[in-house]
Amino acid sequence: MNKCYLLVSIALIFFTSEIGAQEQSSAQIKALIESYKADARGPYLRIKWFCDDGTEREPKDPCPDKIGGIQHASFKESTLKLRKTNHLFFAEILASNKQKDFLDANDDFSRLKQYQINAYLTSIDDGWVLRKAQYYRGAIQSEDEEAWGKEFFETILKDDDLLDAHYYLIRQALKDIPHNGDDNLAQLMRSQSKTLSEDIPSFMDARIKIHGQPQKSDIDLVKTFMVEKSAKISEVKRKEFEALIATMETFYAPLNLTSLEGEINKMPVTEDIKKSFKTLIESSRNEPSAEQIVADITNVLYQIRLDINKISSSKTRLSLLDLSNRLEQKLLIESQNWETPTLSQNLNKINTLICASVGTGLIENWEYNAIENVISDQLVNVRISISDLNDLLVTSRGVVEWSASMVKANYQEIVDKYTTFEPMAYGFIDDRVRSSVALNLGNTVSDLGAFVSKLSNIENKIMAIDNQTSVRGLNPGYAYGTLIVVDGNPDAVEVNTKNIYIFEKPPADLKPIAGIMTVSEGNLVSHVQLLARNLGIPNAALSYDNLKALKQFSGQQVFYAVSNKGNVILKVEDEMSASEKELFSKKERSKNVVEVPTAQIKLDVKTIVNMRDVDASDSGKLCGPKAANLGELKKMFPEQVVEGLIIPFGIFRSHMDQQMPGANASYWEFLNNTFDEADQMKSDHISEEKIEAFQLEALAKLHKAMLDINLDAAFVADMKSNFKSVFGASMGDVPVFLRSDTNMEDLKEFTGAGLNLTLFNIKEDHKIIEGIKRVWASAYTERSFKWRQKFLSNPENVFPSILIIPSVDVDYSGVMITKGINSGNDDDLTVAFSRGAGGAVDGQSAETRLITAKGNVLLSPARQPDYIRLPTSGGTKGYTTPFESPILNDGNIKDIRELASAIRTSMSSHSDSGKQAYDVEFGFKDNKLWLFQIRPFVENKQAKSSDYLASISSQNDVNELVMLKTKL
Repeated sequence: MNKCYLLVSIALIFFTSEIGAQEQSSAQIKALIESYKADARGPYLRIKWFCDDGTEREPKDPCPDKIGGIQHASFKESTLKLRKTNHLFFAEILASNKQKDFLDANDDFSRLKQYQINAYLTSIDDGWVLRKAQYYRGAIQSEDEEAWGKEFFETILKDDDLLDAHYYLIRQALKDIPHNGDDNLAQLMRSQSKTLSEDIPSFMDARIKIHGQPQKSDIDLVKTFMVEKSAKISEVKRKEFEALIATMETFYAPLNLTSLEGEINKMPVTEDIKKSFKTLIESSRNEPSAEQIVADITNVLYQIRLDINKISSSKTRLSLLDLSNRLEQKLLIESQNWETPTLSQNLNKINTLICASVGTGLIENWEYNAIENVISDQLVNVRISISDLNDLLVTSRGVVEWSASMVKANYQEIVDKYTTFEPMAYGFIDDRVRSSVALNLGNTVSDLGAFVSKLSNIENKIMAIDNQTSVRGLNPGYAYGTLIVVDGNPDAVEVNTKNIYIFEKPPADLKPIAGIMTVSEGNLVSHVQLLARNLGIPNAALSYDNLKALKQFSGQQVFYAVSNKGNVILKVEDEMSASEKELFSKKERSKNVVEVPTAQIKLDVKTIVNMRDVDASDSGKLCGPKAANLGELKKMFPEQVVEGLIIPFGIFRSHMDQQMPGANASYWEFLNNTFDEADQMKSDHISEEKIEAFQLEALAKLHKAMLDINLDAAFVADMKSNFKSVFGASMGDVPVFLRSDTNMEDLKEFTGAGLNLTLFNIKEDHKIIEGIKRVWASAYTERSFKWRQKFLSNPENVFPSILIIPSVDVDYSGVMITKGINSGNDDDLTVAFSRGAGGAVDGQSAETRLITAKGNVLLSPARQPDYIRLPTSGGTKGYTTPFESPILNDGNIKDIRELASAIRTSMSSHSDSGKQAYDVEFGFKDNKLWLFQIRPFVENKQAKSSDYLASISSQNDVNELVMLKTKL
């Protein structure tokens, strides 16, 4: 097999969706959908002739031959209005579109993707908006749709960059857009079985088999069911079963090798593609094993992707991609038949299916290059260590996650939009994953996981669900509380500090919770992940199937623990042992509380401070650690750190002495009175819930009042003067960041990462003035208070300073931890980067790497389709991006190593231990490194050293060798 080459073209697509009129609400759209379902014409108005000269004619008055035209339905006014107000396109008629409009590249291909979701909904919901209109004769002419589709693909496939950047999306679109008479048989088979199981519950087991582990033997399974239940199956349902069987027989029909050989011989393709097809065709004539068929098809899929841009004809490209999709169906069938009784065979199958993931677009060529040899190099050995086997498992699990994330990255945004008014749309992504290589790859990796867990004594105990080896601990801790399983968008979920949450993807502004599991891990260095690690909040990753299996336990009281070796326990309250119950005594939990030192704070400095005049020793005294440490970095790296201004604690404190509107006290007095009263309520044995509710109500009042606090005229004048002298331009002429920088973050045992407000790229002087008030007030938001209240003994003593730095419109940005987070090696670096500004901190699916002294391991590629840039006019601009090239280049990685070395050397004097790790935010602009923040990296030592967590951790010799011929 040839080695993948690196794709380097970058096709960044500016997101410019425009909504013309007032958007219609979800309730209005739901009502429209119901009206369309009940209407014999659905979203359509009437049949007309649409002539090539732009004129329209009645059905009985066709376009003259010399002009030409086509006949199809026109749309109701309500349908057309929905396009203008919400950019929603229901029941699309392809032949009525201009190709560029339908591709909708400026809106992240929204219309094309909507067509696919409409097709899915139509297949699973009896026509959906076309429930009755699917019988509306003449509304859609299939021959016109196919002709349009063929021309559409032949046009877009001329674009090399588009094909490089969006290979996965184009292959998927070919399955849904008619262009050669083929149907998406896999989706049809699943939707037919789903509909039958909903009407006949006893068919559910067969439906689960068809969805989860499809095999040709399922045809007999359905036929047997029909025989056994014949007395209870109506004539209508019998016909539906017969239709399902017909679909399955077509799906599982053998490839017509004679036809395939004839097609390839006629195509002007590369020699490597011809060779790959020749190998497949010749081996298929000799009754090959499932293993051989999958390997040969994989080689064809891979070679097509590798060479397709070497082929000049867009018609040939289209034919090859159609063949690629047909072969993928065959591969999915045969991969289910490929049994792997030994470790060697299991690894070989995983290796083959990872390559197939490249060939089908689920992962990129450069991603495959980064991990290609991880497994293949081991296959030539006779034995392998448990340590290396664990590394293989991590990589294999990673590819499964990357593959599923590719589907989500392409479709999640539009699926979320549809789900607000049509919940069934949420199943689209799961359907795409299950119809891909990722399904069988995930099952095969799960088998490896079970084997490795047994060898490593890593035994998860998670209720009684299947495939527990898919669950892996991310950071240690234990929790007790109500389990809440969130399947879908988490943004509308109001979290409770006493609950344990399972999210598909965690919200970026997560409030404190007892424990967390996520399907989408995000990245290792996001604010949510760092807070969980710092505070000993148990955190694990699981599969989407695991999440669905655990939904039945949502609402129950549970115990949840993650060991420092990655073991995960989740059990109902009744099954807790005495030692587990003892963990939640007040004595035990009180050890987590931290006191913020305030004795050395300098409140007498009431003028703007130049960032050049501070260093790390000023942290928590004059200003917060962001400003103090960045001042330190400015001395170390004068050309890589911007200038900065600091609004110190003293300026904030002096403003708090103003009379607070609506209160018979100053702002400061109101704040302290609130905490004094809360203390009295505690002495009076008032419940914690009522005390917290009282505090939150008072702080909400304070927060609102502070947004209108009067800024002292002398302070504003001082700031404007310093702004001009330090930044070289008047306030209002230079866009800046306003970063909250309190004394209650970056403590030895409390990070506070991301709890308070940062304002991006503010330019106008009045917005900077208002921004100062907003940043001060952010210390009193519910989320910020709850995190402080939960883990700090004196959360009322918050003093915010503000760091003001000019914006740098970086090409990509991210976070570095000067330590291997997963490896635990103090000499390694963990780096996560996303395109644009603000990368990785909010939990984006970032490009994450483990950088060692000599190596560079890709832990996960970026799967964040959107990002922001910082224009000189202020504010932000949104863009979308594909993933066909890596974010970081070799030069960047060299710069990162040098930066880490300098930080370790220079910052060690400010640490109690020379091994202190740091959390550094930085970015690259035209390959120049710019530093924005440095803070200590804080881990929870109690969670790591807990006797209980140690007792549930695995104990094994990681250097023990295992024979590859060992049976699983």
